[in-house]
Amino acid sequence: MSLPRQLRDESDFDQLPDNIPITATIADIQERKGFIVYYQFVIDVKTKGGIRYLIYRRYREFYSLHQNLELKLQSLSGTYACCLPVLPGKVFMGNKHEIAENRIPELNTYIKSLLNCPTWILLDDLIRMFFYQTEYDSQQRPRTLRRLRPPTRKVKSNKPKHDLLSSPRAEAMFDFRGSGKLELSLKIGEVIFLLRRVNADWLEGTIRDRSGIFPESFVKILKPLPESDSDGEGRIGSGPPAGSYSCLRCHLLQPQGVDTRDVCVEEDLSSQPTYSDLLSQMREVFQIGNIALNYRDAEGDLVRIMDDEDVAIMVQEGRNQRSKVKRPANQYGWEVHVTLSTDISLYNAELL
Repeated sequence: MSLPRQLRDESDFDQLPDNIPITATIADIQERKGFIVYYQFVIDVKTKGGIRYLIYRRYREFYSLHQNLELKLQSLSGTYACCLPVLPGKVFMGNKHEIAENRIPELNTYIKSLLNCPTWILLDDLIRMFFYQTEYDSQQRPRTLRRLRPPTRKVKSNKPKHDLLSSPRAEAMFDFRGSGKLELSLKIGEVIFLLRRVNADWLEGTIRDRSGIFPESFVKILKPLPESDSDGEGRIGSGPPAGSYSCLRCHLLQPQGVDTRDVCVEEDLSSQPTYSDLLSQMREVFQIGNIALNYRDAEGDLVRIMDDEDVAIMVQEGRNQRSKVKRPANQYGWEVHVTLSTDISLYNAELL
């Protein structure tokens, strides 16, 4: 008899619909790169009817589920009283990959305890929607699922040295300091093995164990990429090629001057970031924590961004001003102006 059956009345368990999830295990974590780098937990779900599928959830989705369940259960008592398992707390500092890895055992315990709750809890819409396989989930392709298969031995590459020298490659002619994790920092004299062309000005390559994108103007091509790998060449249309990077222009406004950066992100030009993701990205780009986000309206005045609705207004303002500003095909139609959160001297009126 399975553990869920042991912890519930057998007749109640038998009456559960076949599509109700009864077990789930985190099979792996998967890095996602957008306006910020974050990790999703790849969860292997099994329903009462024996169907198995994978879902992809971030920690903040666990947190939202737990909060909403607590609110719903606060008003219940007596027969319907239920004590929820303890959810691992938020972690605000540290390496994101390590944080996600360290959370796996605790989240597995949380999931197991949650799915062992009384049957009426499992029938709640909050839990059913959390473990439901969405269209997005079904379209994902897992990379490894380390916890669902036995370990495999590593196979060393015996590729001859002369084969490496025949690979597309370039030599760095200038130092280049990449901003963010997507860009590859270069030092003069380094040899970069080329992976593909991102667009007319940027390439993607690798140096030893590091990979990323970099501007072609900083290197000398020793052996060019084959035509099939030049994704940005010979295409017709106003948007960037599929799978390429989009460019976001941002400005840091300080008393000593303006620091302008072009940040590459793995998001389509039609996408719109959340306020929290955009704030995290700007903190990482400029390495300053106490900042505020802003945009310029049609009159050129600086307007502070406070939430997701303000982000939507910024994007719409950019669309309205599209004809006034000529931009590259892969650049967003809006720009972010970053200021210190305590500096209100740049605004026409004091912030209330």
